[in-house]
Amino acid sequence: MFHKLKQFNDLRKKANSLRSKLAEETVTVDNGAIKLTMDGNQEVKTVEINRDELNPDKKKHLEDKVKDAINDAIKKVQRVMAAKMRESGDLQIPGFGA
Repeated sequence: MFHKLKQFNDLRKKANSLRSKLAEETVTVDNGAIKLTMDGNQEVKTVEINRDELNPDKKKHLEDKVKDAINDAIKKVQRVMAAKMRESGDLQIPGFGA
């Protein structure tokens, strides 16, 4: 039983270490309308909106661009996470590839 607790503790330490390393990684997506930066823990750090996109007639277009930028950033962060996990050699997740 104590062996299982030690394994759990070790896994938790590795997860925390990975989370710290991922916080240092960033990805940036720029689709012309929106420039977005997200860290490896999928926290949006910056959002910049191109002034040309602020026209009220383009509201729906801008909303779609923000959504697309966030989704693109999440995909990029997932690739970074998968690479970090492969580097550590401890965790293998099928379906996550660069």
